[in-house]
Amino acid sequence: MPPPSSAGRSAPAPGPLPLADLRVIDLSTVLAGPGCARHLADFGADVIKIERPGSGDTVRAMGWRDPVDDVTLFWKLAGRGKRSVVLDLKTDEGIARLRQLVATADVLVENLRPGKLEALGLVPEELLEQHPTLVITRVTGFGQTGPYAGRPGFATLAEAMSGFASVNGEPDGGPLLPPIALTDEVTALAAAFATMVAVHSGVGQVVDVNLLETMLQLMGALPSAYAATGYEQPRLGSGIPYSVPRGTYRCADGRWVAISATAEPVARRMMALVGAGDDERFWSFEGRVEHRDEVEALVAAWVAGRSLDEVLAEAEAAHAAAAPVYGQAEVAADPHVLARDVLVDVGGVRMQNVIARLSATPGRVRFPARDLGADTDEVLAELDEQV
Repeated sequence: MPPPSSAGRSAPAPGPLPLADLRVIDLSTVLAGPGCARHLADFGADVIKIERPGSGDTVRAMGWRDPVDDVTLFWKLAGRGKRSVVLDLKTDEGIARLRQLVATADVLVENLRPGKLEALGLVPEELLEQHPTLVITRVTGFGQTGPYAGRPGFATLAEAMSGFASVNGEPDGGPLLPPIALTDEVTALAAAFATMVAVHSGVGQVVDVNLLETMLQLMGALPSAYAATGYEQPRLGSGIPYSVPRGTYRCADGRWVAISATAEPVARRMMALVGAGDDERFWSFEGRVEHRDEVEALVAAWVAGRSLDEVLAEAEAAHAAAAPVYGQAEVAADPHVLARDVLVDVGGVRMQNVIARLSATPGRVRFPARDLGADTDEVLAELDEQV
């Protein structure tokens, strides 16, 4: 079912953007590095995307394609707000042009394997000596140092080695990887945050961001729990070890609802809804965790006896925490998503709006992803004018 035509309205946002004075050279490929540069572009940075001749960035050929123009939707998201410049970095001329561009930049984003940037003749220490305020953001799988530094950087490896896959899945099943580019998207946000911290410092420096350590940040207190007590979290499906109930439950009409009780008052209300509000065993986090199976069975039975609409209405009336489990069709049609323009139309393609709302200097998506090399002549002409 296509989304309603009113979805994704793009309200005009005139005026200067907060990063309009920032130039970023995006030398990275695929999602994590380009995602970092994309977030900066959304807030006004002049992002110049460097692509190889012929095929350009890998995401131009990855995933679903827009039936209108046969361009991949991943590229349209990752490339939005960026100018596309084709340089052949296997040639002296291409390297020379890249050096010229870096000399005009505030930020260089790259995700080559450690040592590959240096092999191109772009040694960070030398670049910083020549451009003392340059920020060089390096996105890799394992970081610039350590025994794994030279390994290929794939999100799957980080998801496995961070402990994420180990705790993800059903109790009687195997470890599961996320079915989305979770690590890449989170690392993109971490890299954008770290880049702006470095820019704000006013000191030229290298920002070392990697997939493994970013995913490990998402594991919360699990590293601490293991160090302090030897605790290893088992796979609990949609459950979490410290709060019950928490999960997804099937309603009488076959639809699904998600329920959480990670605040004590909310948990008490949920227990009252399912008819167990007077049971002292369920009056604390510890008690509910100890009787996990019984609590989950009570909630599952209560939900199973009601339609999704009935579950949501009763939960809202009781100030309990419940939400429908959406597919993308329902996301696009949700009134809250529509009211806040969470999704916008960019070049005829529906995609996520900017990541955060700034009250005085909001970001916006200025233009859709560009054709390969669409801005090469313009950007190089700008360089020649500066000589």
